[in-house]
Amino acid sequence: MAIKMRYLYASGKKKFVTIGDMVKKKFELTNNNAVDVIPPAYNCDKERFVFIGISVKDEPENKVRLFCQQLDKTKAAYVALIIDGNEKGANAVKDILVAAGTNVFPEIFFIKGGLPFLGNLKPEETEALDKWLDKAVAYMN
Repeated sequence: MAIKMRYLYASGKKKFVTIGDMVKKKFELTNNNAVDVIPPAYNCDKERFVFIGISVKDEPENKVRLFCQQLDKTKAAYVALIIDGNEKGANAVKDILVAAGTNVFPEIFFIKGGLPFLGNLKPEETEALDKWLDKAVAYMN
């Protein structure tokens, strides 16, 4: 599937790296910067999809807020959120992205990040995430 897509994350939890590997494999992303941290080494430029994975409680970190504020439609046509945290924090990030001018997939995927050193997804998490990724991409097409 040749789509200009990236997965960016801001969390010290290993599950977000595992999710990045899953996204890269599922969508056959070959560019070196397809999976990166926030802020990324290379800015987004005319990306079709950007999946953002973050740990957030009530308010996002400054680096996340600043990154999301500049993510308009010229940088990312569509954004979907994978959140380890609460709904208030997720909605705060979503509101920042909408204000920046990008399209945001309305269904946020919530995941329990777990301990920082545990990176494996449970089989039910993998299955739910796989279905959600398909749903997000189908919605954005």
